[in-house]
Amino acid sequence: MKKYEVMYIIRPSVEEDARKALIEEINNVFSNNGSTVTEVKEWGLRELAYEIDKETKGYYVLLNVEATVEAVNEFTRVANINESVIRHIVVAL
Repeated sequence: MKKYEVMYIIRPSVEEDARKALIEEINNVFSNNGSTVTEVKEWGLRELAYEIDKETKGYYVLLNVEATVEAVNEFTRVANINESVIRHIVVAL
């Protein structure tokens, strides 16, 4: 398994309980696909560098994972489908 750094931005309009559930759901995408989430950092609500979907702020979450290619592909699929996630990126370390 390779090590990856995963960052995604959640819409600021998502309520706290729904946001925590979404973060847990995304962590489970990795653990359900034979991967390990080694660290979760919630950076919180921050200004975006530029407007995305008429949003000027976003809730940033950074993950360090040891993941399989299948887990990364599944994360990308889930992040693209979920309308609460406005941006995401996966970087191999």
